[in-house]
Amino acid sequence: MSNFRKYGNSPHHIALIHGGPGAAGYLKPVAEVLSASNGILEPFQTAGTIDGQVEELRKFLKENSDLPVTLIGHSWGAWLSVIFASENPEYVNKLILVSGGPFDDEYVKVINETRMSRLSEDEIIEMNKIKEQLNDPSVQDKTGLLKKFGTLNSGTDYFCRVNSTDLVTEYRPDIFLTVNRESLYLRKSGKLLKSAGRLKCPVTAIHGDFDSHPSEGVQVPLSKVVSVFNFHLLEKCGHYPWNEKYAKDRFYEILVKELS
Repeated sequence: MSNFRKYGNSPHHIALIHGGPGAAGYLKPVAEVLSASNGILEPFQTAGTIDGQVEELRKFLKENSDLPVTLIGHSWGAWLSVIFASENPEYVNKLILVSGGPFDDEYVKVINETRMSRLSEDEIIEMNKIKEQLNDPSVQDKTGLLKKFGTLNSGTDYFCRVNSTDLVTEYRPDIFLTVNRESLYLRKSGKLLKSAGRLKCPVTAIHGDFDSHPSEGVQVPLSKVVSVFNFHLLEKCGHYPWNEKYAKDRFYEILVKELS
């Protein structure tokens, strides 16, 4: 299986960066829409560390894109895009961060409280059991667990879902566990926000008002450290704007304008 998809005609100067971490392929609908007037790349992250994913993306863009590029990063992909651009400024001319996690640790408590409030008692029990099993070294095959974990989480992150098809090409629990652990440390230590402060390119953030990741956790910290920063809050919208009944049209309007 190829570790990337290519859409549209050259030049290919836009890349979609997946979240998860360890869940690639689900940005295909966004790529298909944008490829009507742009060359789009959809790389799949396969490295098991943040440094590895940064180097993997650098090599991929050097070999497959028309530099410099615009990176559209979703969720974890928003963080990876920030880290990459801060270390490779010559590769990136703009960042578009979609539904990114909070850049400051003070907002993390809100995520868990919001998600738990949207789950039933049985779902909370199942969620906690899955977390224990994912972190249990004695559990060998964790692919199904990660898929269930993602299904439960996504169920709390939609306002009005349009399509329920699972577009993830492969679940990688090994990547999820290691990269997620590293990324949380970067946020807690303040290193993630310091990376944002080193950005040389303009940054646009797009966030849903129903997203369990609070919009303030992106807007407030980044507005303080990024010199050219724009923020768009989408109404009636969760964590996946392109798949929200009331927000997807506005989401694409913003993207098209940002890419023009």
